[in-house]
Amino acid sequence: MALRLTSPAFKDGEFIPDKYTGKGEDISPPLEWVDAPGGTKSFALISDDPDAPMGTWVHWVLYGIPADKKNLPEGVKKDGVLPDGAMQGMTNFGSVGYGGPYPPPGPAHRYFFRLYAVGAKLNLKSGLTKKALLEAIKEHIIAKAELMGKYRR
Repeated sequence: MALRLTSPAFKDGEFIPDKYTGKGEDISPPLEWVDAPGGTKSFALISDDPDAPMGTWVHWVLYGIPADKKNLPEGVKKDGVLPDGAMQGMTNFGSVGYGGPYPPPGPAHRYFFRLYAVGAKLNLKSGLTKKALLEAIKEHIIAKAELMGKYRR
């Protein structure tokens, strides 16, 4: 079996409910995953919008998620370091933590949530950018799963 990422809030390819967007409460959606490969030491999650007018817009960077976790609850706090030791990086909003979809009016944008199973213990600090995180984990990714939701105003 391959690593799979889902959400009880929306199915792959469907619209993200307003609650999880800049129009609503702007809280992170609940996410769940199964079939992590053996050897997983931690997980990392990146959410971004490749359809943004100025290029890909990063909405969430989260890493150091403990290997025994199988989900993220709705409304993860916007702290640099979470109680379980996971860390959050910088988004294109200029802050750590989840920033929900709020594209300009027009066609729907796609929002990708990508979960990476990382096969090494890495000594990272909070506040990394998407680029810095991907550079740090690139040699250690042992599986990847993706969930895509849409949103339009």
